[in-house]
Amino acid sequence: MQGKNNSEHGLALNEQLTVVLMSHERPAFLRRAARFYSSLPCRILVLDSSTEGQPSLAGQFENVDYQHVPQFGYWGVRAKLAFGVEQVTTPFMVFAADDDFHVHDALRAAVAFMQANPDYGLCHGYSMMYLSQPNSVSYFRRDKKVCEDYSSEHAEERVLDYMHQYLPPFYAVQRTDLVRDWYQVMPQDTSFQWQEIGHTYYMLARGKARILPIPYVVREMNYGYSDHNTEIFHTLAHTDARTVAEREAFAAFLFGLPTQVQSEDPEQGRQFALQSFEALADSLRTGRALTTELIIESAWTSVEKGPVRRFGPKQYVEMPFYNQAFFDQLTQFEFLLHAMPAGRVQLAGLEGIWTRQQSLMLARNNDTPESVVDRLWQAHDSNIFNRAVVKRLVAQLELLGEDEEAQALGDWAARLEAVSVEGNRATFDKMLSGRLLKWLSPRQPDEQEAETIAQHLAANDGGPQFGIFLLDLDNDIDKLQVSLDSLLEGHSKAFRIVVFTTGEAPAATTAQNTLHFVRVTQSNYVDKLNQGARQSPCDWLMLAEAGDEFTTGGLLRASLELLSAADCRAVATDEIQRTSEGALVDVFRPGFNLDLLQSLPALMARHWLIRREVFLEVGGYQPDFSKALEFDLLLRIIEQGGLNGLAHLDEPLVIARAPVLEENADERLALLRHLGNRGYKAKITSTVPGTWQIDYRHTERPLVSIIVPAGDNLSALQQCLQAVLLRTRYIQYEVLVAINQHQSAEVNDWLGTYQHPKVSVLRTDQRMSDAALYNAASQQAQGEYLILLAADSEVVNPNWLESLLNHAQRPEVGVVGPKLIDRDGKVTQAGLILGMNGGVGSAFVGEKHDAEGYLHRLALEQNYSAVSMVCLMVRKALFDELDGLDSVTFADGLSDVDLCLRAGQAGYLTVWTPLVQVIHSGEIPQAPQALDALRDKWAPAFAQDQAYNANLALSGKGFALGESASVNWAQMLG
Repeated sequence: MQGKNNSEHGLALNEQLTVVLMSHERPAFLRRAARFYSSLPCRILVLDSSTEGQPSLAGQFENVDYQHVPQFGYWGVRAKLAFGVEQVTTPFMVFAADDDFHVHDALRAAVAFMQANPDYGLCHGYSMMYLSQPNSVSYFRRDKKVCEDYSSEHAEERVLDYMHQYLPPFYAVQRTDLVRDWYQVMPQDTSFQWQEIGHTYYMLARGKARILPIPYVVREMNYGYSDHNTEIFHTLAHTDARTVAEREAFAAFLFGLPTQVQSEDPEQGRQFALQSFEALADSLRTGRALTTELIIESAWTSVEKGPVRRFGPKQYVEMPFYNQAFFDQLTQFEFLLHAMPAGRVQLAGLEGIWTRQQSLMLARNNDTPESVVDRLWQAHDSNIFNRAVVKRLVAQLELLGEDEEAQALGDWAARLEAVSVEGNRATFDKMLSGRLLKWLSPRQPDEQEAETIAQHLAANDGGPQFGIFLLDLDNDIDKLQVSLDSLLEGHSKAFRIVVFTTGEAPAATTAQNTLHFVRVTQSNYVDKLNQGARQSPCDWLMLAEAGDEFTTGGLLRASLELLSAADCRAVATDEIQRTSEGALVDVFRPGFNLDLLQSLPALMARHWLIRREVFLEVGGYQPDFSKALEFDLLLRIIEQGGLNGLAHLDEPLVIARAPVLEENADERLALLRHLGNRGYKAKITSTVPGTWQIDYRHTERPLVSIIVPAGDNLSALQQCLQAVLLRTRYIQYEVLVAINQHQSAEVNDWLGTYQHPKVSVLRTDQRMSDAALYNAASQQAQGEYLILLAADSEVVNPNWLESLLNHAQRPEVGVVGPKLIDRDGKVTQAGLILGMNGGVGSAFVGEKHDAEGYLHRLALEQNYSAVSMVCLMVRKALFDELDGLDSVTFADGLSDVDLCLRAGQAGYLTVWTPLVQVIHSGEIPQAPQALDALRDKWAPAFAQDQAYNANLALSGKGFALGESASVNWAQMLG
């Protein structure tokens, strides 16, 4: 029979109910949730296990009892909840996650039902899901209509019936004493999955359950993954031995608890618990009670109209959601979601919007009150919940006498301020876009520095002059104005601008004017670019697009740097890119990097400064490669003069549209042409659009000598040799195992009997370091190429030698190294960076082996300053020419780094290829004296590793934005 549905609330809610609000490392969610639940007239017990607390919450709301419990951490949720339950003094309680919205009236109704029905252990209603987006919220049907009363006097029937059409009851209003009993008997190490399953079983086994036909909670949708990885279906359905054993053990545990489930036979009781698990699994498998269907989209883009809802093609009228009272409650939820944004998807979308709003609020040259208010309306229309925009717009409207509109927006601003005075500034400043804008801010001279720089340039004939070629092929005057304004607002005036537009020129100009318009078509603009270069009086040329914004100090720094760079032929610069959503990302390039240029031309061949004489000498842009103009030009510059005179300036000159990485036939053809001119009949492939892999198709099949110092770990040595012998497809190789005089007896004895036609054992008559062993063995090596291989490494790819030789046989390459990974597929080393984490280190450590990394640098072949001799290929003639490894200065370690740097000093490239993967810990020897010696010997390389960028942090995993720093203008003046 059904329980009494008593609508009387009985005792005051604060005497009946406690809301236990859970949060972990999500302060924005927690602040919003505290605001939402604080309007309930009952105790809100906050359990925040974040590392840093939110002390401001403790006194902000009278009924919010904030408790900072960092001792429980992320995985200590069971202990945290048990701690919280012990503090509840009311007869009823409800758990609440910081991202969910319990309908307040539903909580009252559930409490009233529980008061009227003392034999019920829990009560809840129906749930919806939501997903916040920048200006809208999508609502999803989660629950299906089910049996709403589980009132059988037989606990077994209640449990099975509930599991058969399972609606998660964790967030129900529950009797505190039952929940406390459950947490007292639950094992400390119970996983998230079994906590949820066990909770359902126990509560139904102890009491009846009711699902009221009302909207109960609106829960945030898990997108991408569950925060607690609670995949209970897998726990219930997997058939591997370990999972089955866990199920059986937990079933026995549950039956052993004092509940209303009646059975004299423990085995029978265990089987009943297993039967309930299967009923739950079947409910999830068939979707009997749970679903995910988009039913409502709600956009809020107007202050006056409020949210505008669009309903899906199918309405589920049997569910209790379709009524005005509930829609009004959704409006309250949505206001908080937009006014206090916190979700990942929402913030990702807002980042671009906030970035654009930030730009629209900046002052412009020749601004008028009308132009300012027009931009502010644009900013307002892109997101009406940005209170900084709203308040600025109110002030501007008041200035123009638009009092009625100003009053309406002022009321809206007050409503926003009422829920939170913080606004989005702090959140935006933590986003990459906000950090980049903050980072850019000090990178311009102050007034006194600007005057000194101007005098310095004037004394040097005004310094270099830049020819800025702006392509306006879409005839977009608004984008063009953005570029022109940014140039006019910058500190450098040493430029001539030529606009190549498909539209009508706004004025008649000539090549002698600072701003010159050239009318072009899609078919002749490349010829016009070349003509513009021939007519230009400038020293350096740069190709940009309408809409590219020039940074305030970028060209000025380029002027000073290039004053003393007479040998430079072309200069790569950094840039900041704007994604299609409007967010900013940094593109901080390394020093000139031939292999990365060839691997990723879409990002590496943009916005170069090309010396005009060099541009003309190589024939300018080629119309046949119109979609790869800069890339083709750079390749021809390399063909003409090699790698000399190609430099990099670690300063962003532009904020530009991020290119779409896509299949580009012109890039491929330009690369094929270039490689053909270098004598290769190469094959070019692409696994990811916009990226290229080159098979140079060398015809020679040279002998490779693989040198392995034996070490003292026999099992590691055996595994290393077995991997080489069993996994190597290339047949032209030999293995030289170098052994010390005082090697361990175990290794010595095993090698004494080991025989294989590919393997030779070389013994020394004295104890040597690994570096010395490599040197000694290299003298016995017959191969044209050497592999220095650590005994505790394990090669993975059957084509590893071919992939290393693919680069080592190039005449400009000296050393080649692979990606190192651990047995879990995580990166342990991806090229070596000087200065990383205080010494020599690697970026991307801990990333998945197939991750892309910053600028795709974890997935593409490129040049590094050094690679590790865990696995290192070098031409034997070069190894001999360099006198091998320095086994004296670097006997304790880092001789591999020194070797690579000496090869670089001799004019050879070091190539890192992720196409070869070797299992190894990647640990770099801790050798303080060797590191000091390396720093002394290669001080300039440590000051700035050319494979890295001065604007990036040298800590952690690397390739992250460094600290904001002003430019040392005085140093550049000499």
